[in-house]
Order: sequence, then structure tokens, then C-alpha cells
Amino acid sequence: MFDCIIVGAGPSGGSAAYHLSKRGRSVLLLEAESLPRYKPCGGGVSPAVAQWFDFDFSPAISLRVDKIRYTWKTEDPVVANLQDLEPVWMVRRDVFDHYLVQQAQKLGTELRDSTAVTSIEFKGGHWQVNTASGPVEAKYLIACDGAKGPMAKWLGFKDRKRRLAGALEAEAPADVQHQDTAHFEFGMVKNGYIWNFPKAEGYSIGIGTFIGGERQDVRDIVTEYAKSFGVDFKSIKQYGHPLCLWDGQQVLHTQNALLAGEAACVVDPFTAEGIRPALFTGMLAAEAIDKALTGDINALEGYSNRVNTEWGADMQWAQRISNVFYRVPGIGYRVGVKRPSATKIMGQILCGKIRYGDVAGRAIKRLGGGFLPGMG
Repeated sequence: MFDCIIVGAGPSGGSAAYHLSKRGRSVLLLEAESLPRYKPCGGGVSPAVAQWFDFDFSPAISLRVDKIRYTWKTEDPVVANLQDLEPVWMVRRDVFDHYLVQQAQKLGTELRDSTAVTSIEFKGGHWQVNTASGPVEAKYLIACDGAKGPMAKWLGFKDRKRRLAGALEAEAPADVQHQDTAHFEFGMVKNGYIWNFPKAEGYSIGIGTFIGGERQDVRDIVTEYAKSFGVDFKSIKQYGHPLCLWDGQQVLHTQNALLAGEAACVVDPFTAEGIRPALFTGMLAAEAIDKALTGDINALEGYSNRVNTEWGADMQWAQRISNVFYRVPGIGYRVGVKRPSATKIMGQILCGKIRYGDVAGRAIKRLGGGFLPGMG
């Protein structure tokens, strides 16, 4: 009987395993695939996550980026230096996720990869998790199996507040040694953006749409964009996947179980940042389970409250900015992105120095003033 079984070895699962094992709890981490495993992801990580861990992430970082370059329909570029800020990390998810799991293993986490969960049952006050290689049992359960995983549904979360978005991306080999710039393109795709993030051996190029609307051939759009970097997008393996964007306060706990990471729909609705909130909710989930194991009957409810307060409240501001910006991106680019103060502020948000709530009111007013009479 484990204290906790965690399903899914992505950032939220690895974070939860690390923090629970650090507290001396017995943890079983189940992962359907064999680690390390490839996962399509832009891989931009805020350096702010380092504060939640007591080990060095350097071995898991592919590159550090200290410049952001924005374009509007590939033209009208704006380059922003992340002055006085720690460079944003660029990571490959197979390396990053596995490294985090390895740190948890050093503290006692038992990993069983290549082990898919087939069903779950709550009986006798604990969870039985059934796998192809037999059942395992734990007092508590954390679902970290992502946007497409079945755990949330199995746990009874059928009506979660979430907004599904989509992304298509590919990893392109290229000679980008010493590349220090992350690229964001607005205008070519409606209700979203295209990104090109450098890695030590190439580019991670992708496209995301975050607000529903007219159908677009995103593959053709990103293929055209990739040409400007000498990349034939259609010739490399592409991965399409859903994104579970935050869409308002939600209950993330049930009988002896929690949702964390993208299973909890904590992806930033403006930037689609998912790794930082995954690590954060994994840490909070571990703290809650640890308290529950000591007899705190309100610990799991406290987890839902903390996520809604400490992450969700700021994501409501991100959602409001997103709703305005992506519906009128040309105005957003002109009165937002092109302002030197705006690019500095976005860098501070990406680096975790400030929150959306600190600037959202002014930003929404400025964006609104671009097209609503009487606002400035």
C-alpha cells in the first residue's frame, strides 16, 4: 500500500512525486510510455520555477534565451531584450521530464514506466489502480495524465470548466548554435500565434489557436512561416495536440484524489504556457496529500482553493487580455506589442517577476481604446 500513486510522469507528475518523496511519503509514479519519451512542446520554461525545487535544473536546459522577437505577418519586427531578468529556459521535454523524475527517484519515488492504467476503483478507503501488469494500491491518487488522459473522467470530473484549444508543432534540425532569441508571429493565424523557439540542435516551430472561430488551414500557415527560417515544415514529423486552457474556477479534488497539470486545465489562456503551472500544481498537490496523510480532512479542498486563488485568479486576467487581444490582434500589436513598456512587462510575466493582475486593467483599457470610442 503506497501513500500515493501518481498517474503520468510529465512536469506535474514529476513535481508531485519529488515533493511527496521529499516529505518521506511512499510514492508510485506510473507512466504509460517508456522514459525518456518524446513530447511535442515549445519547451519555454520560466526560470521562476527554480524557487520550488532545491536542485539545479541546468542539465535539463537546452538553451537560455534573453531576446524575444515579435513580427506582424512576418514584418514590422520588434526585438525585446530581457534586461535585468534571468533568461527564459528552452527545454526538450524528453530530457526535462525525465530529469525531474530522476530527482524524485533519488528521494525514493518508485517509477514504473511502460505501464498504462486500465481502470481505477475506490474501495475500502483507498484506491486500486489497475494496470496491464496487475493492480496497485494507495491511500491517495493524483491524476497527472494530461489533456487527453482518461483519469479526470474516471474520477467523475465530467463537467470541468475548461476551454479546449489546439496546437500543431514540429522539431526541425538546424544550425542554431548560440541562438538566443525566441520568435513570436502574430497576424498570420487568427485567434492565436506562431512560435519558433531555438534548441541546441534546432528549432521548435508551432502554431496555436486559443479562441474558437473560423476554420483555418494551420498547416499551410505555419509551413509558409517556417520558410523564413529555411525550414520545410511539411517534410518533418508534425504533432497535433489539444490544450486545456484555464476557463474559470473549478473543483480539482474528489474522494482521496486530485487533478494536477493539464488534467486540471491550468494552461495559460493568453500564452499557452503549461510547464510552469504544471510544476506549481504538482507541488501544491504534494503538499495537500502530505497534509491529508497526517489527518487534515480539509487538505484536498484546500488544494482546490489554493489553485483557484494562487493561479486561477491571475489566469482570469490572462483570459480577459486574451479575449481582447486575439479578437483584434492588429490593434493589439500596434498599441500593445510595439510599446517598449509592453514587451518589458511580458518578459517580466514570462520570468515570473510580475503577474497579469498587476498590469491587466491598464492593458485592457489600452487595447480597448484602440477600437472603442471614448476609451484611451
